[in-house]
Amino acid sequence: MHIAVFSQYHTNPDCPATSRHYSLLTHIARQHRVTLISTDTWAPQRLTQQFPWLPAGVEMRAARVPYHNRMGVARRGWSFGQYAAYALWEGLRIDRPDVIWGISTPLTAAWAAAQVARLRRVPWVFEVQDLWPAFPIAMGAVPNGLAQRQLYALERSLYRSARHIVPLSPDMTAYVQQQGVPESKVTTVLNGTDLDLAARATDEQVQALRQREGLQDRRVVLYAGTFGRANSIPTLVEAAKQLAETHPDVVWCFLGHGYHDQLLQQAAAQHSFIRLIEPQPRHAVFAWFRLAEVSVAPFLGLPVLDANSPAKFYDSLAVGTPVVVTNGGWTKHFVEQHRCGWFAPPEDAPALARTLGAALNDAAELAAAGQRGRQVAREQFDRQQLAAAVQQILERAAS
Repeated sequence: MHIAVFSQYHTNPDCPATSRHYSLLTHIARQHRVTLISTDTWAPQRLTQQFPWLPAGVEMRAARVPYHNRMGVARRGWSFGQYAAYALWEGLRIDRPDVIWGISTPLTAAWAAAQVARLRRVPWVFEVQDLWPAFPIAMGAVPNGLAQRQLYALERSLYRSARHIVPLSPDMTAYVQQQGVPESKVTTVLNGTDLDLAARATDEQVQALRQREGLQDRRVVLYAGTFGRANSIPTLVEAAKQLAETHPDVVWCFLGHGYHDQLLQQAAAQHSFIRLIEPQPRHAVFAWFRLAEVSVAPFLGLPVLDANSPAKFYDSLAVGTPVVVTNGGWTKHFVEQHRCGWFAPPEDAPALARTLGAALNDAAELAAAGQRGRQVAREQFDRQQLAAAVQQILERAAS
């Protein structure tokens, strides 16, 4: 079977980004022909050379389309449009696929997949990574009412035309079904994590990292991910200041890059309990998660963000580090049900500091929560198992 994959961003584990589709394509390409239509955005950002750029058996068509988190709305829109045009052109030039896998975000990537599917008369599967256009509209990126209505109409048309829809969280699935999509047409496949990479974070590796970073007698709270507008980074900085008053042995490590780079640079310069860590390749982040006592997965208090499926959530639990979430949706329910983390209200620095303080004060429960998280990660987050589920969806769609 020939599968055409439309995804604007391709990364591998050498990149400072999650590599969900690298893992999934590695599995799927063992049995099927795969053509990936993407961009070369991340290729220059590889920090190591430990992994092939493409999984074995994957053919790639890549456009030169720049993109980064600090881009403004207009520049991002231009980037999205450039990729969509390229993907539409290439999608009509490649050998006719049996099924198309269109991955949003952005929504324009899914649009290109849908157009090629219609023109070539093949089915397509729509993977929903974030709720677009609800997310950019909630963030103020689309203030025009007419443009909002047009984007929502586009979203609904994509749901109708797709043979099957694959959201990355239970709350995304609920949202899609609220748009009138039948339950039989939707399957939740979690973002998940790479348990093989998590297993690399050995005791020896973590101890060496602790010594190299001068953290031998310090307790670490970790934020690892994009320093984006939606990630409530100012709340974390304020919570760090308040937690320092009661827990002077705690160091907050911020690992990543993005919109709030300058804010964190200033905070790290002013406070010894805040450290800014340069971006790490994906295969190295698990040692940082295991080094930490607890991690945080924060977002702004926007209802649309409750549906998020953040990689940092899965990666932390995979190595046995409990996580504090601020989404009021499925992640809150998950950590409370499995007792592998805690919830603090969004954009509430005092509450976050209190929650972290209470967790750090109970070493036995902290360790137990971590073990419970590791167990549930093995049962539910393994990307090899998730890849098999996606492969079955694609095979059924093509039949």
